[in-house]
Amino acid sequence: MFAKDIGIDLGTANVLIHVKGKGIVLNEPSVVALDKNTGKVLAVGEEARRMVGRTPGNIVATRPLKDGVIADFDVTEAMLKHFINKLNVKGFLSKPRILICCPTNITSVEQKAIREAAEKSGGKKIYLEEEPKVAAIGAGMDIFNPTGNMVVDIGGGTTDVAVLSMGDIVTSQSIKMAGDKFDQEILNYIKKEYKLLIGERTAEDIKVNIGTVFSETFDEERREMSIRGRDMVSGLPRTITVTATEIEGALRESVAVIVQAAKNVLEKTPPELSADIIDRGVILTGGGALLHGMDTLLAEELKVPVLIAENPMDCVAVGTGLMLENIDKISRRRIG
Repeated sequence: MFAKDIGIDLGTANVLIHVKGKGIVLNEPSVVALDKNTGKVLAVGEEARRMVGRTPGNIVATRPLKDGVIADFDVTEAMLKHFINKLNVKGFLSKPRILICCPTNITSVEQKAIREAAEKSGGKKIYLEEEPKVAAIGAGMDIFNPTGNMVVDIGGGTTDVAVLSMGDIVTSQSIKMAGDKFDQEILNYIKKEYKLLIGERTAEDIKVNIGTVFSETFDEERREMSIRGRDMVSGLPRTITVTATEIEGALRESVAVIVQAAKNVLEKTPPELSADIIDRGVILTGGGALLHGMDTLLAEELKVPVLIAENPMDCVAVGTGLMLENIDKISRRRIG
């Protein structure tokens, strides 16, 4: 029995794994629960995510990836090992080839860390590819022709903006402003305005349910939400109601950074490719694409059509699958 080739979207918020011939077989949060005293891994993925902010002192639920790169090497390795073993993709005598994605502007040291983690978790040959390129392929863009394609991939830790042509990146920018920062902004806003402490999970729930960056087009019924937290003054639990307009205000500065990054990339794009982008539009991928009004706001600011990819969260993983089909062609571009 031969090992199967696998593609990994190693995200700050989620890990998605695509197995050649099977499609996306795993989609779990990038969270690991550890016992601080023994260093033993207690839970990985969804099980560990449920523990975030709810563990006793000796157990800590951590996210080993920060801003799209590995912050804790050993924990990342343990997490990847757990997921790969769970899938049972290793052959009797062979190891799988792994294609793994990384942000565009990471250093060679960060690239090496990603490669080593994948190797130690059971990969034979490791291929590294840039996230926006893989996301564009996964979103169904034909990037191998001499025409301009622009993709904005808003993930958990990083936002990657890139213009692609002839199968490669022409201009790009990667910024550490994405879904996690949005959660943090919401958390800080509630703390400042209401003197109420909430956890990361509650902040994420607010973002998903009433988060918007363009409240004019927001659904009337979903404009407010009740949340619970700890009062900073009395120390007791308290419930408050927040509105979509407030969340729009809290996210304004963060979103402006993403808009500016997209403008910067467009400014550096050759004029012929810019003309193509006006025709073809910009594709939004990643979980951040699901934030209400993101496409409308970018379309207004960039003056070009902006479309959300189908299943934006799966684009990178789907892209790895399509690249695995042609892995022998890309193997000559192997990093390392």
